[in-house]
Amino acid sequence: MMKQLKTLLIATVAFLGFQTINAQAKTAHVDVNEIISKMPAVLDAQAQLKKLSETYDKDYKTMVDEYQAKIAKYDKEASTVTDAINQTRQTEVQDMIKRINDYKETAQTELQKKESDLMKPLMEKIKASIQKVGKAKGFQYVLNAESLLLSDGPDLTPDVKKDLGF
Repeated sequence: MMKQLKTLLIATVAFLGFQTINAQAKTAHVDVNEIISKMPAVLDAQAQLKKLSETYDKDYKTMVDEYQAKIAKYDKEASTVTDAINQTRQTEVQDMIKRINDYKETAQTELQKKESDLMKPLMEKIKASIQKVGKAKGFQYVLNAESLLLSDGPDLTPDVKKDLGF
C-alpha cells in the first residue's frame, strides 16, 4: 500500500512538473513533408533529377541491349569460329559486363550527388524559414508534425509556406 502511494505521488509530481514545463515553453508544429511536397523549387529539383535519371536509364538500357545482341550473335557463331576467336569474344563480353556495372554504379553515385547538391540548400532554406517564423511568433520549440502523436499547438505550416513564397 505504501509502495503504491509512493508510486502515485511520484507520478503526480512528474505529471505536474511536465505540465509546468509545458506551460512555460511555447510549442508549435509544422508539416515539413507538406512544405517539401509543394515547394516550387523542390518540385523543379525533382523534375531535374527525374530527367537525369531517365537519361541514365536510357544509356544503361542501350548498353544492355548491345550486350544481349552481342551474346546472341556470339552464341550463334560459336560453333563456326576458332577457339581463339571464341576466347577473345568471351573476354570482350566480360569487359562489357564490367563497363555496364561500372556505368550503373557511377550513374547511381552521380544521381545521389546531384540530389544532395539540389536538395541540401532547399532543406536549409526550409529550416531557416521555420526558425524565422517560429521566433517571430514567439515559439521556443517548433516540432515536425509527422513525428507528433498529439498536436494541440498551432500549425505554422501556412506561415512557413508564405515566408518561402508559395
